[in-house]
Amino acid sequence: MSKNTRFIVSMLVVTFLFITCTNEKGTQMTFTGAKGEVKLMTLDPGHFHAALVQKVMYDQVSPVVHIYAPAGTDVDDHINRINGFNTRAENPTTWNLIDYRGADYPEKMIAEKPGNVMITAGNNKKKSEYIKAAVDAGINVLADKPMCINKAGFELIKQAFASAEENDVLLYDIMTERHEITTILQRELSMIPDVFGELEKGSPENPAVTKESVHHFFKYVSGNPIKRPGWYMDTTQQGEGIVDVTTHLVDLIQWECFPEQIIHYDTEIEMLRANRRPTVMSQAQYEKVTRLTEFPDYLKKNLNNKGELLVYANGEMIYKIKGVHAKVSVIWNFEAPEGTGDTHYSIMRGSKANIVIRQGKEQNFKPELYVETPKGGNAKAMDLALQNAFPAIQDKFPGIELKKQNKNWHIFIPDKYRVGHEAHFGQVTEKYLQYLIDGKLPEWEVPNMIAKYYTNISALELALQK
Repeated sequence: MSKNTRFIVSMLVVTFLFITCTNEKGTQMTFTGAKGEVKLMTLDPGHFHAALVQKVMYDQVSPVVHIYAPAGTDVDDHINRINGFNTRAENPTTWNLIDYRGADYPEKMIAEKPGNVMITAGNNKKKSEYIKAAVDAGINVLADKPMCINKAGFELIKQAFASAEENDVLLYDIMTERHEITTILQRELSMIPDVFGELEKGSPENPAVTKESVHHFFKYVSGNPIKRPGWYMDTTQQGEGIVDVTTHLVDLIQWECFPEQIIHYDTEIEMLRANRRPTVMSQAQYEKVTRLTEFPDYLKKNLNNKGELLVYANGEMIYKIKGVHAKVSVIWNFEAPEGTGDTHYSIMRGSKANIVIRQGKEQNFKPELYVETPKGGNAKAMDLALQNAFPAIQDKFPGIELKKQNKNWHIFIPDKYRVGHEAHFGQVTEKYLQYLIDGKLPEWEVPNMIAKYYTNISALELALQK
């Protein structure tokens, strides 16, 4: 081969690699896992979840992160959180933040596009629009929940997923609760027919699967008292509770009850009942959690005759998914009693066993997992099946133990698996980075994200009719 021929071949290879690594708008499309190849852009960070994505460093992610946001305390608080990670004594991060502040921040990000992955976690009023604009521009998106808070936003999100496929980018939401150890083990046990049997169909009065979550407006994050934006209590900006935290609960029902199965939202989900009710918040409580001395004008329409704020953060839905009755409930109190915190309750009812997560006073407000004999079930057969199956689970999760508790079983989980909610953001991000290398999401993820948001919005629409 002559020198000239070798040169031509080399140029063709370089050209081919360039084409395969970029789309028509210049965004890198092929990820290899190389150091620093993922370049983050954070858009309008108004929720502390945006910072938790950066609580740790990732080899694949460049330390330079561009932030685009309107001027104000939201972006100031976000940068302060990241700087706190950079300056902590143990395992400090080394993020280099470059921020742009201005009214045209979304357009500026799209025009400059210094990164290839957008992080969005903040005011949800325009989040659907942000996501759609980003994927239209060939930008990958890792979004905090919820992606949408109303019917119009749901339609945009459906369009965004179609656009993401067309532009060969990945749109994904941050489902941290899939990484909670009791939930992981609940799913594992439910997939053992000898132990669990088959998932019951249930009824509206006695659903086959129930997930209930209690949250608090005021709490501590990374050891510091939380400061929420003033708009967080405005459901036209944050979204009602029935479309917010429920995103996690509906996701877990799909992920646990129908693992790796596609959910067809238009034929396999039927909303049966839904309701909503407010959390009543005094002006003093509002000031404690936002540091604002009075209610903003946009909240005054939501005050009762006592001057208290009504925040529709509580909701419940009962629906059928693939013929199975499910119940989801979310409650927001202002502040947990001392020594307590957010709680979670979950039950999956099988023909041979019930698998239950409890997180109450008896559990010291720490989630614990139990396997229980259902009413009319064969306790001896269940006990034997569980003991026979448990060594295989211990191989996957060394250190867990099976302990008899009265007539039921308690799954003892070592502290090494209880990494906490904040660490789950890093785990989700690691998974997303692998999906970027793979160049795709699992085939069931996109239809099930659409099904999840359809479920939430259907519940809201039904609750608003009352």
